[in-house]
Amino acid sequence: MSASRVSNVSFHVSNLLDKMTSSDKDFRFMATNDLMLELQKDSTKLDEDSERKVVTMVLRLLEDKNGEVQNLAVRCLAPLVSKVKEPQVETMVDTLCSNMTSDKEPLRDISSMGLKAVIAELPLSSLGSSLTVGVCKKITSQLMAALENQEDVSVQLEALDILSDMLGSGALVSFHSSLLSSLLLQLTSPRMAVRKRSILALGHLVPCCSPALFAQLTEHLMTELAKDPPTSMTRTYIQCLATVSRQGGHHVGEHLEKLIPMVVSFICVEDDELIEFCLQAFEAFIRRCPMEMSPHIPTVTRLCLKFMTFDPNYNYDEEEEEEEEDSMDVEDGLEEDSDEAYSDDDDMSWKVRRSSIKCLEALMDARRDLLLSFYSSICPALLARFKEREDNVRADVFAAFSTLLRQTRAASNRGGLGAASEPAASREEEEEEPGVVMLKRQVPLIVKALHRQLKEKSIKHRHGCFTLLTDLSHTAPGALEPHIPALIPGIIFSLTDRSTSSTMRIDALSFFHVLLLSHPPQVFQPHMRVLLPPVVACVEDSFYKITSEALLVAQQLVRVMKAPAQSTTASGIDPVFPIILKRLKAADIDQEVKERAISCTGHLVCHLGDHLGVELVGVLAIFLERLRNEITRLTAVRTITLISASPLKIDLASILPETLSVLGSFLRKNQRALKLATLACLTALVQHHAAGIKPAALEPVLSELPALVDESDMHVSQFNMLHVSISLLTSMSRACSSSVAKICSSVLPDVFRLVHSPLLQGGALAAILDFLQALVQSKTNNLGYSQLLKSLTDPFHTSQSSLLHKQSYQSVARCVAALASSCPSQTPATVAGLLQEVKNPGSPESARVLALLCLGEVGRSGSLGASKDVQGVILEAISSSNEEVKTAASCALGSMAVGSLDDYLPFLLKEISSQPRRQYLLLHSLKEVISACAASSLSPHVESIWTLLLRYCECDEEGTRNLVAECLGKLTLVKAAQLLPRLRQCLCSSGSPLTRSTVLTAVKFTIVDQPAAIDALLRDCMGDFLKTLQDEDINVRRVSLVMFNSAVHNKPSLIRGLLATVLPHLYRETQIRKDLIREVEMGPFKHSVDEGLDLRKAAFEVMYSLLDGSLEGLDLLQFLDHVEEGLKDHYDIRMLTFLMLARLASLCPAAVLQRLDRLIEPLKATCTTKVKAGSVKQEFEKQEELRRSAMRAVAALLAVPGMERSPSLADFANQIRTNADMASIYQSVQGGEGPVESMDIS
Repeated sequence: MSASRVSNVSFHVSNLLDKMTSSDKDFRFMATNDLMLELQKDSTKLDEDSERKVVTMVLRLLEDKNGEVQNLAVRCLAPLVSKVKEPQVETMVDTLCSNMTSDKEPLRDISSMGLKAVIAELPLSSLGSSLTVGVCKKITSQLMAALENQEDVSVQLEALDILSDMLGSGALVSFHSSLLSSLLLQLTSPRMAVRKRSILALGHLVPCCSPALFAQLTEHLMTELAKDPPTSMTRTYIQCLATVSRQGGHHVGEHLEKLIPMVVSFICVEDDELIEFCLQAFEAFIRRCPMEMSPHIPTVTRLCLKFMTFDPNYNYDEEEEEEEEDSMDVEDGLEEDSDEAYSDDDDMSWKVRRSSIKCLEALMDARRDLLLSFYSSICPALLARFKEREDNVRADVFAAFSTLLRQTRAASNRGGLGAASEPAASREEEEEEPGVVMLKRQVPLIVKALHRQLKEKSIKHRHGCFTLLTDLSHTAPGALEPHIPALIPGIIFSLTDRSTSSTMRIDALSFFHVLLLSHPPQVFQPHMRVLLPPVVACVEDSFYKITSEALLVAQQLVRVMKAPAQSTTASGIDPVFPIILKRLKAADIDQEVKERAISCTGHLVCHLGDHLGVELVGVLAIFLERLRNEITRLTAVRTITLISASPLKIDLASILPETLSVLGSFLRKNQRALKLATLACLTALVQHHAAGIKPAALEPVLSELPALVDESDMHVSQFNMLHVSISLLTSMSRACSSSVAKICSSVLPDVFRLVHSPLLQGGALAAILDFLQALVQSKTNNLGYSQLLKSLTDPFHTSQSSLLHKQSYQSVARCVAALASSCPSQTPATVAGLLQEVKNPGSPESARVLALLCLGEVGRSGSLGASKDVQGVILEAISSSNEEVKTAASCALGSMAVGSLDDYLPFLLKEISSQPRRQYLLLHSLKEVISACAASSLSPHVESIWTLLLRYCECDEEGTRNLVAECLGKLTLVKAAQLLPRLRQCLCSSGSPLTRSTVLTAVKFTIVDQPAAIDALLRDCMGDFLKTLQDEDINVRRVSLVMFNSAVHNKPSLIRGLLATVLPHLYRETQIRKDLIREVEMGPFKHSVDEGLDLRKAAFEVMYSLLDGSLEGLDLLQFLDHVEEGLKDHYDIRMLTFLMLARLASLCPAAVLQRLDRLIEPLKATCTTKVKAGSVKQEFEKQEELRRSAMRAVAALLAVPGMERSPSLADFANQIRTNADMASIYQSVQGGEGPVESMDIS
């Protein structure tokens, strides 16, 4: 800044300071306000003299007689911190601290506010600010003196507040010990407020203190408690213990064995508040150290179950309650009055009950692995407490039960209402998770406890009931089916009761919607007379949120009205249709209501359109109008799609031409969702209403389609678009024959380019096959079989064929087979031509490969028969010197055998036995047969295939053994009950390590990611298969780990019950074994070869997979011990453990926090290690990648709330900030390009 600018600012500030001395309070106020605004400007810079004068004046104004001026002076302090140098900040702090001990209470209060403002503005200590450290030390020393010497409680309270704020900044490490002593002294204060503030300050201290200091604090608390102090002091110490455990729980794990018995002893004292604090301590222990609490969980559960019913001033008469269940509903009000008669303002027992329930909720939240035991111990107790009289406690009971449901849902991975439309009986209990099965047994008791509460006057109770029942419907869809009649009165009561709030009605509608989605429509049909009126009334409601929810419910009720057992008449929809139509016509309503009105009316037309009569044309006209509206067009497109496919064959002639024109224009829009919906709508219209579509009406659509069938758009996000576009073309080719010529001229060249693209696969390829078949069947003159065949195969006969990708060979072969299947009369000539192409030595390699693949795909449909000529050609090709031709012949033979098993499989098995040189390729053919054939077709041949494969289990060639294993595994899936025991027997009886490794690899191929019949059998055998983790052969152990990893990744349920026995063997394989490291002399150099590296890599890969679906079965601290060792291992293993650490930081931050100090060291070592000068380029690249991976792990740790308060992580973060090289790596892995100072490494 120029000297003149500084001079101007100084002059302006000097004038303001003069006005601040005025006797007129308005002058002082305006001058102080102007100064505050000036200080807030980034451009303002003060010289040294101005700094001193401004600070002096602002501090003086803190004692101003006018309160408004004082407040402005406090607001000036914060911007001043960044404008003045350190000596002036220290002056401010000294004065403020001195004022805090003043006799004048207003000055103390205003100075306290000022001190907090100054502390808030100090730079974070982890950014290396010496100012922060110096100022905090100065404040701390004075505040500690004030704490010890002041008798005034208000001074002590303010000092404790400010200390708490500063402890959060991490700048007081050197004061931690003296602060602890001072705060512990305050715990003995006679004033309760001082003790509570001291506990809060200790809570801020423990996350950033050293383990030794935490141990000192814990020892002090235990020592004091052992002295059997007065009850009030005992409460303080227990409350302190709960707070420090909650805030610094990563330290508390190692002290639990001493703490738990002591807390248990005090919970037996007859003091409600003390019991509450003991239960809060248990909750903190469980949340912070869930695994270390394992030995004590039975004790804690027993105590919680005991105290959750602790209500000495109220008698729950269960017999009366049973009688009341059969009484009239009007008695509900009387019961509520009687509850109030028992209320007592001095009764604090409800806090004990609430604490015990919260403790149980924490237990269920932290230990999902104990879910089944919760259903036998905690669930019945919670159900019994649904009758709780205290509103807050009952809300906590509902919340705890919802946690149990959420954990059940997470364990079952059902996660939605996918099974909604199925009857409950059709979902076999064997396929369900045990937790869901146990929950379903409790459903009658849940409904019995809740259905009466749904009609209570208390909004809070009803809200809790609806929330819980909604969670229940999500967790166990269909489970409420037998209880619908009991629940419907409660729903109707909340929808019709005049005193019910809007929120309550929305809750009721939301639950009703979930209920309709998760249960078959037939269940609701008997109740439609009582259900429809309140829902229709809600559709008419003036509050848009109620209307919106009601429309969703009405949409599902339409499905109920149309269900098979329901005989719907025109009068049946009379109450519903006019109201929904009124909402559909309205233009001045909320966007959400508009969209849901369109959707609801669409369902009504789709299912009950035959009852609408003359109204139908008007409704369709409104849909066309909404289609032209930019805001509602997407919903309108989806609705017209629904109506088009209606089984009622709704007549759309009145809107069809205009609709097609509008839809054609949508294909030009740059909105993916709109284009996809439009294509689906056009397909539905063409398929179901082709008779009413004139060729001219399709012109707008046809002109837009070529742009959608484009290879350049075939990245992942466009595959669905391409699939739908081709499906539309297929439908148009079949339904509108007059459009075929136009399609061919505009789109066909693009389709052929797609077929030859390396990106074509899956649904898009299937759509093209369907499209080509439709073209051939249309019998258009210029689109005959031979022309299409020529267009497909010509590129493989040119000099450019070498540029074609392997995927395009497969795509074209499938297209040729699709054409052949559509024209059976042309197949013999086609096959003859393909055979000639293969036999012709002058044919290019690409043409021969394509011909072989085409033969295979044609043969897959069974069109070849047992031609000796074909077999001879294939065998000759397999013996070719050209690798591509051999591979194609192998693939072709497998495909032919799939199509004609009896003709080709015996031939294939015979060739495998008699041709050792061709064995590998022939096994590939056999693998194709086993993979693609239906189990029923393959069953007669299983024994002959099995016998042949076992013969080659000990083959010396590893590639052959792996193929044999894959064939064995896939064959086992055909007859699992018969063949899986044979695999197990083969594993146990074989003395050959090669056979054992082959069998284990075969087992890996039996574990598929979809539910299969073999799963139950595998669950019984998996323990035997995993015993090979103890095999003496290192390769067998490695293959066993690979199989273990496959099970963990694809079917976690197979191994969950075995983790306790298997994990020790897994962890053993993560250790570096020196006996497997040998030195190899390479000339003058010695090179170390670690033969255990692959084994360790496989073990760490299993550990990484365990984090996805089996986290509950792990002892996380033991797991982290092995992760820590992996952080110091070989390059590949370190890369993997960095990923694991980042994942663990998000999944279980509390456990990572407990091991953080030990985990930081290897991360720091990796980030600071440099490659020796003169190393090869690859070494530099590997080290750079290691550093980036390590930095990603550091970034993941820093992203977890609370982690930055660890001193070791804060120091490392500061080191990263001050090192330009590390800071740039950190910024790059964060994806940010801002300045280093923006790093969140506080």
